[in-house]
Amino acid sequence: MLTLSSSLYSTHGWPLEEQMMNQGQQNTWTGKVPFLNCSSGETEALESSSLQFPSLQSQMGSIPSSAINNDPALIKKLNHNASERDRRKKLNNLYASLRSILPGTDQTRKLSIPVTISRVLKYIPELQNQVEKLIQRKQEILASLHKKEDRTRLDNQRNGIIRKSIPSVSVSQVEEREVMIQICASKNMRSPLSEVLINLEEEGLEVFNVSASTSSGEVVFYNLHLQMAENQKMNCEFLSQKLLSLCDSREELYS
Repeated sequence: MLTLSSSLYSTHGWPLEEQMMNQGQQNTWTGKVPFLNCSSGETEALESSSLQFPSLQSQMGSIPSSAINNDPALIKKLNHNASERDRRKKLNNLYASLRSILPGTDQTRKLSIPVTISRVLKYIPELQNQVEKLIQRKQEILASLHKKEDRTRLDNQRNGIIRKSIPSVSVSQVEEREVMIQICASKNMRSPLSEVLINLEEEGLEVFNVSASTSSGEVVFYNLHLQMAENQKMNCEFLSQKLLSLCDSREELYS
């Protein structure tokens, strides 16, 4: 068969089928790209946008570079889409940070964004109240420790003063024939009361009453009420030194 040439026959102004197919392939992108010329400034803008928005590169990879370079409107649209995608990614990261504040039971649940925000707004004041209570509890514990330390220090000072001052003996004549004796001695020392009474009888004194009391420290107090014999003269200072010497000897013996 003979091959018919298009030049042999007139098309009467109608395009051939081959021309229509070629033109259709060319218009695949030119239909979307109304502008065929792209300046160097627009090309630089596209390159900077792809660097600013990494997600833009994935979109550009599926589009022919000739179509992108020739369409400023498409460049603007791609930039907008990439910017919006990055904005949503940042928001999702912020929501994830908020969700991490919640208790573990809430983190395991799939909460919507409004519910997450509402729960966080409610949970933050609860955390603040817990922190305030813990701070108050800490202050109470510290105050209690300080009081205990002050009390211990005061007791040690008091006991130190008492230990330095014991044993001590005080003798005073309250009536013409009555004598009061006060003795302060250590608890660790065996009671000197028996020896004291023997010495008092040797001095001609008769015991009316004897009482003993203890302090919070290691000290015991003896109170003796005695009566002198008729026409007896009492030297209180001499008797006090005699009894003190007796208590000192007992203190050294059992210290």
